[in-house]
Amino acid sequence: MSQSLGRALRILIELGDGPRGLDDLAATVGVHKTTVLRLLRTLEDERFVYRDGDHRFHLGRRMFALSAAALERREIRGVAAPHLARLNESTGQTVHLGVYEGGEVVYLDKYDSRHAIRMYSRIGLRMPLHATAIAKVLLADLPEARRERVVREIEFVRYTPNTITGPDALLAELARVAAQGYAVDDAEHETFIRCVAAPVHDVTGRVVAAASISVPDVVLTRERVLDLLPELLATTRAISADCGHRTEGTTTP
Repeated sequence: MSQSLGRALRILIELGDGPRGLDDLAATVGVHKTTVLRLLRTLEDERFVYRDGDHRFHLGRRMFALSAAALERREIRGVAAPHLARLNESTGQTVHLGVYEGGEVVYLDKYDSRHAIRMYSRIGLRMPLHATAIAKVLLADLPEARRERVVREIEFVRYTPNTITGPDALLAELARVAAQGYAVDDAEHETFIRCVAAPVHDVTGRVVAAASISVPDVVLTRERVLDLLPELLATTRAISADCGHRTEGTTTP
């Protein structure tokens, strides 16, 4: 079993350098073609490899899904950290990183502002799904059916006069967020705090996290908070690039 596993891993490593034919793989692994073909069929059944019309084998979608999941779970906070620290330093405002896990949105990292007014948020704290900019960004990326199912199950607590209090209104808001690529918390969770948030994409294009800037209304007006959006978007694009995401028109170095 361990010998077969070693050979299968050798095949995957070889395919990481590009597509290969059966003869090439047999020569690389050093066994008969029938043995390699048996391993390839198992890998193909599990979507780790696929065969094209010219009978050449490629890495399959399961490999990319696993690599994206590993990056998300182990590295997103570390990848984002230097970018978020620079954003916090340049704006002087509170910066958060959040993720969607197990049906909840939680803070993964936080950089406090230089102002005397501090937010009570802390790493690991859950965010209301209907009343925070980060949650809106993360929910907006869910497949439509799942998004609607999640929204219909929310308990719509009214935190402020601006809080969204029904599923239809939130679904409409999430559609806007998905279209424009950012979200705003316009004093919807706390009466004196406004936030803007933007998505972080992984190599597959999926949104794996969201970063936000939060500002008390005594520090900046709503318009001035929105003026921070270009810097936030530049930051999340840089984090996404470090996660392997490539926007249209860019190439891998």
